[in-house]
Amino acid sequence: MRLALAEAGRAAGDVPVGAVVLAPDGRTVLSAGHNEREATGDPTAHAEVLAIRRAARALGEWRLSGCTLVVTLEPCTMCAGALVQSRVDRVVYGARDDKAGAAGSLWDVVRDRRLNHRPEVIEGVLAADCARLLTDFFRAR
Repeated sequence: MRLALAEAGRAAGDVPVGAVVLAPDGRTVLSAGHNEREATGDPTAHAEVLAIRRAARALGEWRLSGCTLVVTLEPCTMCAGALVQSRVDRVVYGARDDKAGAAGSLWDVVRDRRLNHRPEVIEGVLAADCARLLTDFFRAR
């Protein structure tokens, strides 16, 4: 999570969310991403989506079986859908997102029994640090 927090700090001018994808060994970082919507004008440039794309490129395959995505903020519905579609095994997140979260708070897309893949979800890792980063960003705005 500390790597994801460091990545979130790179989201200049955007909501500071960072994500990393770990290889099946749980130690090797395959990719990282931070929000780039403002920098690119791309509404899909969320930290999770960018990290997933980069991890798939690194593996040479769209299936991220065995991989773990670690992200500072609970994924939204778009990112939760991308996690299911990419077959990530585990999602670890820091701060809950009661307004747009789709991994247990507002919705629970990633564990919807109607879907063919349901990653394990671990929430609340360094939650206070992750939330503080977001609170400081929005307070400054």
